Amino acid sequence: MGRVITIVNQKGGVGKTTTTVNLAAALSIYERKTLLVDFDPQGNATSGLGIDKQKLVSHSYDLMLDRNNVEKAISKTDVANLDIIGANIDLIGAEIDLVREFSREHKLIEALDLVKDRYEYILIDCPPSLSLLTVNALTACTDVIIPIQCEYYALEGVSQLLNTIRLIQKNLNPDLNILGVLLTMFDKRLNLSNQVAIEVANYFKDKVFKTVILRNVKLSEAPSFGKSIMHYDIKSLGAQNYLQLAAEVIER
Repeated sequence: MGRVITIVNQKGGVGKTTTTVNLAAALSIYERKTLLVDFDPQGNATSGLGIDKQKLVSHSYDLMLDRNNVEKAISKTDVANLDIIGANIDLIGAEIDLVREFSREHKLIEALDLVKDRYEYILIDCPPSLSLLTVNALTACTDVIIPIQCEYYALEGVSQLLNTIRLIQKNLNPDLNILGVLLTMFDKRLNLSNQVAIEVANYFKDKVFKTVILRNVKLSEAPSFGKSIMHYDIKSLGAQNYLQLAAEVIER
């Protein structure tokens, strides 16, 4: 059975999708069979791997309607060992469609349980909100990675996220584990980045990953070419950071 890891932070612009896409690609390079589940209606993880989200025949929204749709929702990517369940704007409708559904928090886990034994890792990219979609993702996973950017107000909203995780652990997923907190957009030349790193370390202690994602232009460029950083520029600092992170995730 694969490990299911949700990458979550209700704050936007923290490197959540960048981390999901590039960690998935890095795990595939380590020959770990990986499935990326795009659970964000923006569909950026889908387009970030070169897939036209408007041309998807089946996608993550269909899993919310019927778990048996999971088979046709899985698409191959151009990356060996990496499959994806894509997403597009249709996923917004899931919030409305599931309002009166029984056990609506378990729709995603019911779908992923059907394919979990095929993959060593399943990574879920969440929307930047604590919505029903995020609750589904947290209910479906074994582990959580929380990306935090090294900028002003880095820890803003984190206590609310942690409270949501505790509620999920108490009521829906008692085995949910915080795998680690990931510092992103780190610029060692700035005192601010160093101050945020110290603040995060004091708050989360040993839950902070040793790997830090440094600010890197190549990381920003790669999605516009529909490629992970590994397949856009393997020699870049960003690629090396995410390969280190993948190694650390495997070790943990």
